[in-house]
Amino acid sequence: MAETPSAGTVDRAAGLMLTQGGRRWHRPLVALGIAGGAVALFSLAAIPFDDRTLLGDSVWLKPFKFGFAFFAYALSLAWLLAHMTRRRRTGWAIGTVFAVVGLVDFTVVVAAAAAGTYSHFNTADTPLNQAVQFAFDFVPLLFLTTAAIGVLTLFQRIGDRAVTAVIRWGLALSSLGMAAAFFILSVAEQSDRVRSDADGDAIPLSGGHGVGDPDGNGMLLTGWSTTGGDLRVSHFIGLHGMQVLIGLAVLLSLLALRRAWLRDDRVRAAIIRWAALGYLGIFATTVWQAVRGQAFTAPDNATLIAFAASVLVAVAGITATVHRARATTD
Repeated sequence: MAETPSAGTVDRAAGLMLTQGGRRWHRPLVALGIAGGAVALFSLAAIPFDDRTLLGDSVWLKPFKFGFAFFAYALSLAWLLAHMTRRRRTGWAIGTVFAVVGLVDFTVVVAAAAAGTYSHFNTADTPLNQAVQFAFDFVPLLFLTTAAIGVLTLFQRIGDRAVTAVIRWGLALSSLGMAAAFFILSVAEQSDRVRSDADGDAIPLSGGHGVGDPDGNGMLLTGWSTTGGDLRVSHFIGLHGMQVLIGLAVLLSLLALRRAWLRDDRVRAAIIRWAALGYLGIFATTVWQAVRGQAFTAPDNATLIAFAASVLVAVAGITATVHRARATTD
């Protein structure tokens, strides 16, 4: 029969502290997240009614992906910055820079999509494209601000040990995910070519997402190449590592209400670290897979072994942690 924890125990077990302390979330990042969510919903709704396509995909597919990414990531950062215990003003300023640059970034993506033309790798000399490419020059600031926030968290504990582990590992994974996006430029196919936009106009392109096939044939919804390597897979996996770890921390906190051995934040932190290590292995495997020109949907035996090894390391570490925790509690 499961024991019923006291109110005080419940409070300690719910160590995630998503709203504890009464601190306001970072408002510019919250606004960015809401805007991203609105764009994602609008784009998803527009896809069935707008038959314009770019390279076989709906013109609204990219705005949907960008909107969703900013919705998830901006709200995660807004929560994180609200719970920093040191250098809060510095973190607040860095978060504001991220929010401004992020808003400009996905605004120009939406503008290009609405016009039925390419936002990325477009070398046309039209006023719209020049504005889009100028805005993209500031995208590295998104990586730098995330990395800077990550450095700030190294010198403080935010919440309990489990929450601190989520934030540190999550920011590390997100930074790597952003770095993968820049890595695309050095490993992807760089051939110059001309492709038609949604209106049938010839648009010069230079560079691409695919390794071995610059444009490729995209997967449903994600647009990831099925005919060559695609570092957008790694970009997505790394960028959203923080949300995955937050979800895991929430689950562990809920389970801790019924499992005494999970109420120790050191146990929950250890589980999160092992899960993050396995997640890092999966991220690294997708990078290795992409640079070899291999589609995510067509892994060879070496890739499958690497994926399996990443999962097994995480499972083994989590199993050992749980065994020790239960033995100590019993």
